Amino acid sequence: MFGERGSRRQLIDELAAELTRFAEREALVLSPAPLAQLAAAAAAYLVQELGAPEPRFVVSGAATSVADALHAELDVSGARASFDEDVRALAGAPTAAFALTLAWCDAWVSQRGGAAASGPVTLEAAALLATPALPRAPSTAALSATVPGLLGRHPRIRDGSLELRIDEATARLELFRTVEAPAFRGYRAARTDIAERERKRLRVGELRPRVMSSFVRNRLIDQVYLPLVGANLAKQLGAAGAAKRTDQMGMLLLVSPPGYGKTTLMEYVAARLGLAFVKINGPTLGHQVTSLDPADAPNATARQEVDKIGLALEMGTNVMLYVDDIQHTSPEFLQKFVSLCDAQRKIEGVWRGQTRTYDLRGKKFCVVMAGNPYTESGETFRIPDMLSNRADVYNLGEVLTGKQESFALSFLENSLTSNPVLAPLATRDLGDVYKIVRLAHGEPVPTTELSWGYSAVELSEIVAVMQRLFAVQATLLKVNAEYIRSAAQSDAFRTEPPFKLQGSYRNMNKVAEKIAAAMTPEEVESVLDDHYRGEAQTLTTAAEQNLLKLAELRGRLTAEQATRWREIKAEYVRQRRMGGGDDDPVTRVVGTLGGLGAELAALRDTVGGMASDPLRGEVERLRETLSGIAERWSIEEAVRAEKALADASARDIEGWLRPRLDALTEALRFRTPAAPGQGAQSGQGGHGAGFTPEDKRHLLEQFARIERTLAPVAGAAADQRAGDTLLANKMVQIIELLEHLSARLGT
Repeated sequence: MFGERGSRRQLIDELAAELTRFAEREALVLSPAPLAQLAAAAAAYLVQELGAPEPRFVVSGAATSVADALHAELDVSGARASFDEDVRALAGAPTAAFALTLAWCDAWVSQRGGAAASGPVTLEAAALLATPALPRAPSTAALSATVPGLLGRHPRIRDGSLELRIDEATARLELFRTVEAPAFRGYRAARTDIAERERKRLRVGELRPRVMSSFVRNRLIDQVYLPLVGANLAKQLGAAGAAKRTDQMGMLLLVSPPGYGKTTLMEYVAARLGLAFVKINGPTLGHQVTSLDPADAPNATARQEVDKIGLALEMGTNVMLYVDDIQHTSPEFLQKFVSLCDAQRKIEGVWRGQTRTYDLRGKKFCVVMAGNPYTESGETFRIPDMLSNRADVYNLGEVLTGKQESFALSFLENSLTSNPVLAPLATRDLGDVYKIVRLAHGEPVPTTELSWGYSAVELSEIVAVMQRLFAVQATLLKVNAEYIRSAAQSDAFRTEPPFKLQGSYRNMNKVAEKIAAAMTPEEVESVLDDHYRGEAQTLTTAAEQNLLKLAELRGRLTAEQATRWREIKAEYVRQRRMGGGDDDPVTRVVGTLGGLGAELAALRDTVGGMASDPLRGEVERLRETLSGIAERWSIEEAVRAEKALADASARDIEGWLRPRLDALTEALRFRTPAAPGQGAQSGQGGHGAGFTPEDKRHLLEQFARIERTLAPVAGAAADQRAGDTLLANKMVQIIELLEHLSARLGT
């Protein structure tokens, strides 16, 4: 009368709790639905029924028919009394009573080929028979229907028909609403959370290739790089169609100085092929990582990179594994990829702590490595022979045979996006770029051949900027060639300091953005000066020598700079021959003596057969001096040390050697040039063949260098231990050279 006021809900909850305890005590298993849900539904039904003035429990007509038919069958067989007696005996055990009646109902329904055992009607009939004392209210309402003509493949559809029971359908819908749907939503949320967590952990977003907006697919890429890369990837991934290869193997190795777009090119290729781009950062791995097990990595960042390798192998297909800057990695680490690059296409890896063998035969999986060998010494940048033999190696920084024009043009094409005047050309037909380049070179190209409608002013400005970029292009090509030539040279054979300034696409872009159409050639050169002056600051103490070499390449050395550059090269050669300031003293002495040997050999070849008694006499005395030093080396160490302490001349070699060298120089200084058509002339200092001014200048320079270096080196050599074989051999070579020189002078 006054509404529910919550008491009805409280009663339902109390009954549901009692029913739950009853079901648990009796171990009832009635439905796949949770027990709490069944107890709540049963409690609500009980409250609804018991709230009526005369409570009666509704039973379907089908269940009543089954119960009546079973009673009739039992009456005929004379077993009705026994059946009723058994049911009454189990009145205090409802679970056992229900099991008994359900067994009878199942047997009767099955015998007559009816519905499946323990169906809804059978269960209801068993409950009716197990509780004969409860008041019942039969219902004749139709609870089932058949839906024919269905073509679906749902498990509940049999022979194109669907049997539908309202009571059972509502129970299933309630189960779906309260259990299955929330569980599915929870599963989907948990799956999303796990996927997001793993995506962040594995950085899956980084695997999607992202081509730079400034990427220009120029003629060099179209005609040179893409065919080379495509040929290699066809071996690794397999070509399409009838030409498909079954021996998928190999590897692509790209080397070049920095700034030539190795990574950008491969990311573009991966995007076009629809491959996941798994980039491994070599400097992050370092030389300490030698295993594919993340647990062996020395730090968290290196562990992350090794994890990415495992992720790529786990993905297995549609993957490009790109190992960047391999010059910073260990050869032992690179060795792990050898088996992946041959016909086996297998590799041992680790994923989440478990070792695995990955068989990638027949899968779209390719390996690309890139490195800059010019930033590491030969002892550090080492690629295993078995890996390099399996790789196609291409240097993007060097000109391929017959492709010089395309390589030079690529500097202009890649710089389009950096210059505000040329930037619109990058989004238009590249054919216009080539025609404009021809215009800038002075070729007559009709403007009607251009695909874009350029105004006269706009086209004039574009051509002017392009002409100024030609000077930048020429300089950077020279710098690039010299950088590669110098970097590929061994220190043992250098005649000048290494050149470290670079001329890559990156440098071209930095300079191109500062070029304007109104600039004069001098202003363009000034822009180059400023750019490389800033680049050289990072070289600290090597800045001066690199800028002087750059000026020499550009033909802009002043007289003062040329003199300074010659001095630097000469001093560099001298220090290299001496072994450098940080080397062992013995190494420095040996290196210097080797340099003196070269000087004397050059002197011998220069003077040829020109006779000069004073010069020959000075050479003989110089030879005797060095022979004396060599003889002292042969004395026992104790005796030599004692004599060296007592003999002042042995301790002051420079004091008595320098006058002889001075006399040698003076003998050359007073030689007079030979007059045309005349023989030998006499000078103030002696007689013999005359020297030309060029001969005298060369000889004076040679002996001046000997004078600056031989005396201190001889003194240092005299103080070395007696058994030094290298020093002894060098001294013997010097003495032999002096003997040959003396013989040549005496002829």
